Amino acid sequence: MVKLKENVEIIKEENIDFSDASGHDYIEVFGAREHNLKNIDIKFPRNKLVVITGISGSGKSSLAFDTIYAEGQRRYMESFSAYARSFIGDLERPDVDKINGLSPVISIEQKTTSKNPRSTVGTVTEIYDFMRLLFARASDAFSYLTGEKMTRQSEDQILAHILKNYTGQKLVVLAPVVKGRKGHYRELFLQIRKMGFSKVRIDGEVMDMVAKMQVDRYKTHDIEIVIDRLVVSQEDKFRISQSLKTALNHGKGIMMVLDEKNNPDHFSKFLMDPKTGLAYDEPAPNSFSFNSPYGACPTCNGLGQIEEITPDSVIPDPELSISRGGIAPLGEFRDIWIFKKIQAILKRYKVNLTTPIKDIPLEVMDVILFGDSVPVAVKSVKYPGTDWNTQFEGIIKFLEKQKETGSDKIQSWIKDYTQSKLCATCHGGRLKIESLHFKIDNKNIAELAMLDIAQLHTWFDGLESRLSEKQNLIAAEVLKEIRKRIGFLLDVGLHYLSLNRPLRTLSGGEAQRIRLATQIGTQLVGVLYILDEPSIGLHQRDNVKLISALKDLRDIGNSVIVVEHDKDMMLESDYIIDIGPGAGRHGGEIVAAGPPADFLQTQSLTSAYLKREVNIALPEKRRKGTGKWLKLAGATGNNLKNVTLKIPLGTMVSVTGVSGSGKSTLIHDTLFPILNQFFYRSKTEPMPYASFEGLKELDKVIEVDQSPIGRTPRSNPATYTGVFTNIRALYTELPEAKIRGYKPGRFSFNVKGGRCETCEGAGMKLIEMDFLPDVLVPCETCKGKRYNRETLEVRFKGKSISDVLDMTVEQATEFFENMPHINRKIQTLNDVGLGYITLGQHATTLSGGEAQRVKLATELSKKDTGKTFYILDEPTTGLHFQDIQHLLDVLNKLVDKGNSVLIIEHNLDVIKVSDYIVDLGPEGGDQGGNIVCQGTPEEVAKNKKSYTAIYLREELSFAGKKKV
Repeated sequence: MVKLKENVEIIKEENIDFSDASGHDYIEVFGAREHNLKNIDIKFPRNKLVVITGISGSGKSSLAFDTIYAEGQRRYMESFSAYARSFIGDLERPDVDKINGLSPVISIEQKTTSKNPRSTVGTVTEIYDFMRLLFARASDAFSYLTGEKMTRQSEDQILAHILKNYTGQKLVVLAPVVKGRKGHYRELFLQIRKMGFSKVRIDGEVMDMVAKMQVDRYKTHDIEIVIDRLVVSQEDKFRISQSLKTALNHGKGIMMVLDEKNNPDHFSKFLMDPKTGLAYDEPAPNSFSFNSPYGACPTCNGLGQIEEITPDSVIPDPELSISRGGIAPLGEFRDIWIFKKIQAILKRYKVNLTTPIKDIPLEVMDVILFGDSVPVAVKSVKYPGTDWNTQFEGIIKFLEKQKETGSDKIQSWIKDYTQSKLCATCHGGRLKIESLHFKIDNKNIAELAMLDIAQLHTWFDGLESRLSEKQNLIAAEVLKEIRKRIGFLLDVGLHYLSLNRPLRTLSGGEAQRIRLATQIGTQLVGVLYILDEPSIGLHQRDNVKLISALKDLRDIGNSVIVVEHDKDMMLESDYIIDIGPGAGRHGGEIVAAGPPADFLQTQSLTSAYLKREVNIALPEKRRKGTGKWLKLAGATGNNLKNVTLKIPLGTMVSVTGVSGSGKSTLIHDTLFPILNQFFYRSKTEPMPYASFEGLKELDKVIEVDQSPIGRTPRSNPATYTGVFTNIRALYTELPEAKIRGYKPGRFSFNVKGGRCETCEGAGMKLIEMDFLPDVLVPCETCKGKRYNRETLEVRFKGKSISDVLDMTVEQATEFFENMPHINRKIQTLNDVGLGYITLGQHATTLSGGEAQRVKLATELSKKDTGKTFYILDEPTTGLHFQDIQHLLDVLNKLVDKGNSVLIIEHNLDVIKVSDYIVDLGPEGGDQGGNIVCQGTPEEVAKNKKSYTAIYLREELSFAGKKKV
């Protein structure tokens, strides 16, 4: 960050003008009509931090991403030559009259970048790449057999060593040609004879070469050529030198000598253990890459974990017999070959198929699961009186073979019986054993990748004093780059992440802040950055760092637009644009705009919340709950320090704490898997814990997270909530459909018949942009309607099924108001603040917060039992203050019916209205993992050690003011 700060100071001192080449000091948008925008004009300053806010669905993203970013991307494409554009096609112009003052645009959105387990925080930020280079050039190698430091010697050094230590002694000079391999080596011996050598040493014994010489092909051998036998003296220095050269040549850089007592001494031009003769290849950057065959652990292929089929996973209930489905992949008894084989094995041991598995001897189950070499006789049906004698390979061995060679469907089925386990070879280090024994300051690269960013920063701090002079010369530039990138991650509040954390496990906000840190590192100037709620998942304490990073990005000469609902971000910005007044068709207008001081003088709803004229009121009294508790004791996963969690049932509970304090480990990785295993027999293992009480007080658990509801344009809110099945059934009952003989499948865009075959019902076509992100464009045949002409001729109240998919949720509630079975599901979408999205909106275009609320609506539309436990992860993502009130109303209804709601949350409006708070910390990473305090918001606010308490006290002092 030092270099960035220096640049900022230079810019301030020299008063550099950053208006673009055409002299624009402002970005001006004229006539924006994309989606629900109502022909708006807006002008805001360049090279400033601009916040676009407003009610969810009011048109913020339509202005920022679908208008400004889309036009910037289109202009970039226009700058290509006609020849280049012919390969990537044309981008459609957004529905806007004109945009002036637009810089090159970079969008940093919420969507998690990659689902690939090989993509990690280290690889995306390039820190791991620089560390690979550092270890390849400046690390010390150690033997994995003895722990001795590996050495490499030149011919002159080997000669000097022999003359110094062996003068006057008889020596045998040997060149190793085979080390620990099987074979008869007839051709090798023939070749050695042809080269003129008369003796070889085989498995420690020196022997004369003879014709047709060979060794036992099924035994492991060590073979060395006897190059010379001599007495060491200064006079024979030339002869010794020539013998060493010949030995190194035939031994491919490795040689050894035997003294008079037959003690070997190993030498190598490469890295070698002087005690055992173990040699390593010269390290290169790809030797430390878990994505390269040169560096990856051969057992887990660089993933650090292996998918293993275990006896526990194929026998979930040992109380059952084999005939009643005790071996899950086989199911219940059928008259088929495999059951006859098992029956024959059991008969041999005097047990049968109806014996409970727990009563079958372990050695018998071992044969059934893993097979043995004894042939099993099964009577032939086709040839009576004949027995088929074949070996039984075992259930688990069969499944493992199918996992490698079976069809996609078979492999998907086998996944139900696999469990992820830490790789026994690399112990999660991902690299082969040689790579893990290259160390700097007693740490290998995998150990550094497991440290959190704050610890890594500490380790690299002052590393030069722990390195040799030679290492310092090599590492100087690389260390500078590593420190700079670690600094950027610390600046955006990601101190608690580790480099080996897979990108797919990050929240949308974390993934976005990583890309932001990467962008800060590029030091670009004159760029327009557009960010989508970067404060997601960030505690108020860490917000200051994020705002500071965005200001630094602005100060070196960039324009920064942030779509955001965070109070601090708005008040610290240079300019605020409020879009509204409502969502969907009720929004799309500029309600207020100006610098924060001027904005607070306006009468907009956002301004009223910022001035605290309007507030989400506290409940009149906190719920005490049912009197029953869930108690999770002794949780020790990741950074948790023997935590005991108590949750009052029948209440709304908020789990809070700074980023990285252990909230996700405690709830997602420990509590939820315990409940999921109990109610649904989930295969996911919880993190370590001692005991759990209170399971009998619940009858189901529902987790609502921010993962996408689908990965293709075919997934949408209508299909996910199940309401589309009811809508298709309605269209099938229409007279026109009955006359034509249409069934529900005719109105599905996923099967042939009624869909448009050009786009196969997607409504969009994927244009591969080669070196740019792929773009989805409307299908030229159906114009995005998904269906063929005949299907669209069937109408209900004048609307085709495609028109229904294009309706907003709000419009659909009016359209289907007399159809309770359809309206109930659509109304819940409206209740959670999604009235502005369309029923057929592609899942790929929904933000993490929207996807989560679609899932929440789906669960709310089901009948609750009054004993349901809901787990929500930051449900306020993407919500305006006004929308948070609607969400709280929905959640309060759930709790009032006796259900329990647990929310992982940073938003103080939710925390202050909770009945109970569990605050983790006090810090992130290793300094977190404790429950700092728990109790009602008023009790927590009194705690002196909690960071959450500091901000909660302030919020509670304002909470009594005017309600929404």
